[in-house]
Amino acid sequence: MNELLLDAEALYLDLRRGVERLLQPDMALVGVWSGGAWLAERLALDLNLGVAGVISSSLHRDDFGSRGMVHGSDPTRLPFEVEGRPILLIDDVLYTGRTTRAVINELFDFGRPASVQLAVLVDRGGRQLPIEPAFSAARVSLAPGVSLRLEKTEQGRFGFHLKTRESADAE
Repeated sequence: MNELLLDAEALYLDLRRGVERLLQPDMALVGVWSGGAWLAERLALDLNLGVAGVISSSLHRDDFGSRGMVHGSDPTRLPFEVEGRPILLIDDVLYTGRTTRAVINELFDFGRPASVQLAVLVDRGGRQLPIEPAFSAARVSLAPGVSLRLEKTEQGRFGFHLKTRESADAE
């Protein structure tokens, strides 16, 4: 099983419309590394918002002791002031909520935002923390041992990769 019958490009257009409705004056887009960062960068370009930030969950994950640093993850880059600014977090797939909790902790290391909202391409349910997106382009139900990841081609087009994992590690 390695394909999902979801059109990532069509969902991106829905995400874009949802983000347009959520935008506030002086709001900054921050993409969760890696899929969320790809989405945020494209949204910032398509919506003429300037540059989007990128945030990593690596240093604040609750499984850091067993997982360690994610190999190849980009460090957090927030090319704007966080203090007092509304932030819109962008992620590709929302599952347990643990990654979102970790990036919010990372975000607060840079200042106290006025507000934080979350928009995701796909909400797959299975939450372990009380985290809900302000907008999701799609909601799907997947077994706990199935991983859904956003992929990006060299041309910048989005697609999904679906695979069964031996262990159901939280995303």
